[in-house]
Amino acid sequence: MLKSLKVLYTAKLGQIKFLEVPPFNYLSIDGKGDPNTSQVYKDAVQALYSLAYAIKFAIKQGKQEIDFKVMPLEGLWWVEDMSKFNIEHKEEWLWSMMILQPQFVTRQLVDDLRASLLKKKGFPLLNQVQLVTLQEGKCAQTLHAGPYAAEGLTIVNLHKAIAEKGFQRMGKHHEIYLNSPLKTAHEKLRTIIRQPLFKEQTT
Repeated sequence: MLKSLKVLYTAKLGQIKFLEVPPFNYLSIDGKGDPNTSQVYKDAVQALYSLAYAIKFAIKQGKQEIDFKVMPLEGLWWVEDMSKFNIEHKEEWLWSMMILQPQFVTRQLVDDLRASLLKKKGFPLLNQVQLVTLQEGKCAQTLHAGPYAAEGLTIVNLHKAIAEKGFQRMGKHHEIYLNSPLKTAHEKLRTIIRQPLFKEQTT
């Protein structure tokens, strides 16, 4: 599945792309707090991945015999007043952690596998994972290389490019984690930063 979505899930350092993102379905779970210190965040990601892999194996072993790659972890980040969004105050962040799903994954399948996993594993927060549709539309995105804590300049440059093109930001700050912080040195982390936008109509 990643190959067919290459334009949306690849980016180059120093390059900002403006693109149209179609509606997609995601496994998603919501929460609040600093992802570096919150146990709720860790439990949320664990629940998300457990269900994502359960879906992959169920479909591969079912009548469809379809195999697909579990997509990268993604996050939407925001605060109640986005004008006050600050990377230095992560304890105030609201978030939705997500994993993109193929279009043929249904809510019924998600519900059935969630119930089965709850009986077998009992992961905390598993019952909070839902299948949702995200419609972002016109977006700008770029690649950040290095630690998450050093994203500030990348985000500033992205926002500056959006303004220079005559667009305004809307919606939530979106990150796509191309590798895992548990398996990758911080200086080698790669993160796509995506920002939905719009342009006011003039009469």
